[in-house]
Amino acid sequence: MKKIMMIAALMVATLSASAQNEVGQFTLKPMVGMNIASMTKAENSKVRVGLAAGVEGEYGVAENFSVSAGLLYSMQGVKENGSLTASVPAIGTVQYNGDRKLKLDFLNIPILANYYIVKGLAVKAGVQPGFCVSKKQALNGVGAVNGQSYNIDVDEKIENGVKTFQLAIPVGLSYEYESFVLDARYNIGVTKALEGSDSRHNVFSVTLGYKFAL
Repeated sequence: MKKIMMIAALMVATLSASAQNEVGQFTLKPMVGMNIASMTKAENSKVRVGLAAGVEGEYGVAENFSVSAGLLYSMQGVKENGSLTASVPAIGTVQYNGDRKLKLDFLNIPILANYYIVKGLAVKAGVQPGFCVSKKQALNGVGAVNGQSYNIDVDEKIENGVKTFQLAIPVGLSYEYESFVLDARYNIGVTKALEGSDSRHNVFSVTLGYKFAL
């Protein structure tokens, strides 16, 4: 039993040694992929699938450990369907049956600590402030105001009600092979997404990047 434990410990030590990150090296990683975005406390809602793209820089602090920061364009929001209420230009507030797509696009700044468990495989966690750069909604359905029916087909900017700043906690894994990096993260929303609501953004993202040293 002791021999088995010693062999296992030796294997772990060997893997850790092979996972060394270049201390003092700075790398840049353009990346692109997909978001699966949702919002908490949004009843009868569905996820919004959108683009995630940007660039990250990573600095080797010690063997197996690095820090990184980036700038990512992130399509977020949510889709709802059923009996909904919305403010429609030229009509006013209307109750309708149909769909609503909340399209909120952010510039996110992920700041992460990365620990390399084995060669190429890293676990990561950190903080991610973000700023909403586009607020839109798309409405589609049939409603009625004062007994008159309307076909609702609206794609408009949202002026009020959406928080411009968000803070999230990203956690995830990445695997690097010959400079290509597959990255999967879950971004847990900390701040409220909407005025007068406890709803928060939760986003799962998968990206593929290419890392090169500067």
